[in-house]
Amino acid sequence: MKFSKKDIKQIESKGLSQEEVLKQIDLFKTGIPFTNISEAATIGSGIIALNDESINEFVELFESEKDNKSLLKFVPASGAATRMFKFLFQFVSQYNSKEQSLNSYINKNKIKELSLFMVGMEKFPFYRQILELLKSKGIKFEALTNQEKVWLFAKTMLDENELNFGNQPKGILPFHEYKKDHVSTAFEEHLYEAAMYASSKGLAKLHFTISEIHKDKFTEEFKNIQKNIEQNTGVTFDISFSYQQQSTDTIAVTLKNKPFKETDGSLLFRPSGHGALIKNLNALDSDIIFVKNIDNVVVYKYKEEVAKYKKVLAGILIKLQSKTFEYLHVLDTDDISESTFKTIEDFLTSGLNIKISDEYKKYADRYKVEYLQEKLNRPIRICGMVKNEGEPGGGPFWVKDQKSNQSLQIVESAQIDLDNKTQFEILKNATHFNPVDLVCGVKNYKGEKFDLENYVDHNAAFITQKTKNGKDLKALELPGLWNGSMADWTTIFVEVPIITFNPVKTVNDLLKGPHQIKE
Repeated sequence: MKFSKKDIKQIESKGLSQEEVLKQIDLFKTGIPFTNISEAATIGSGIIALNDESINEFVELFESEKDNKSLLKFVPASGAATRMFKFLFQFVSQYNSKEQSLNSYINKNKIKELSLFMVGMEKFPFYRQILELLKSKGIKFEALTNQEKVWLFAKTMLDENELNFGNQPKGILPFHEYKKDHVSTAFEEHLYEAAMYASSKGLAKLHFTISEIHKDKFTEEFKNIQKNIEQNTGVTFDISFSYQQQSTDTIAVTLKNKPFKETDGSLLFRPSGHGALIKNLNALDSDIIFVKNIDNVVVYKYKEEVAKYKKVLAGILIKLQSKTFEYLHVLDTDDISESTFKTIEDFLTSGLNIKISDEYKKYADRYKVEYLQEKLNRPIRICGMVKNEGEPGGGPFWVKDQKSNQSLQIVESAQIDLDNKTQFEILKNATHFNPVDLVCGVKNYKGEKFDLENYVDHNAAFITQKTKNGKDLKALELPGLWNGSMADWTTIFVEVPIITFNPVKTVNDLLKGPHQIKE
């Protein structure tokens, strides 16, 4: 395939090469192999269960060590909130109160979410804001019929000339109403949370990945809340931002795997999903990095519980990393006894859940050393896992590679061949779910930063079907940040309670208990 001069100029302007783009097109042609899950990770087989004693041990360990470590909280916050309001966009554009009742519209279109939205309308944190806006326009909201109220309320939220919530970053939408004069955003809640577990010596560092067009909005929000939060917590905040790099965009193709052209003849490139953020994470330099999604926050009364389990995960990281570093230093020495080999092997299998290759026992000592060093000298991630309550998304599994080596991985359902009965049964019987609750160690035993891009499984990408200007296309997403991008990390799964997982995927999630202030 040959690109035109115009195509080549466009490719190079994005920081890409022709070879990289051709490799992407080849992936569309050959397809991406499904992940081979061998069994679900469960308590006792890949997932650590906690008790009161271990919780206290790990919290105390973290508290005693945190001032000797550099801490950072990493929050992917790039996306606009459009998907939060999907059913409301449909409602605002389709509904006519003069032609049908609200109930008949809901029943006809099977939009159950609208019923919940209507019933809970007054509990939304932006309810007063919308009423004030309508009042300023001379609209008497109380005088409207119920169906007129619901439609006008939703329209005011979404209209580009009004609040335009659907095109705002999720991180700065109103999330929690504490009192009439204070409504907090998810961004603000992350700061309060960070003060509780991601701060040391009175400083909390947070890094948000955002869309560049929203930088001013986040900066303004921080300026508005900084003084209050620093006074309330006694913590100073160091906030930084980065953007998904254009060089991580991927080419879109037609259903026949030809480059998809825009109406002006240019190539169509698309952002390649959150897997691209491994570059952003790789640019950061801290001993312990907490990773948590922008929409997974709670109101203040639940924060102590959430913070406790973050400290637990960090304590587990410190304990396992310390042991790992100790054994790596031992492996650097010349003379290693059989009992030392056995001790390190036991730590790999029982401490780090690493299954040692059957070939290992045949190795000469120097090759055993190399094998153990390679297994131990990797970035470490401690991943909180919650009991599966039917949420869509990824979960913890034992995965078998092409050489039949098994490792623990977070796997999305899209990576699994659902037409394969055995694979489907393993997925169906999974006990736990991935809430994106990670604590990461990204430095080696010599204090040097790992190059995280060396630990990515590039086969764990996704191909999805989309549309542009009414035409079908295929899009390529890079291996997800906590899926394929961390595939070759040391992975530890720990069961944490469901209170640690409170995402806001749709606007109605703001009506759930952990997002509501009960007077």
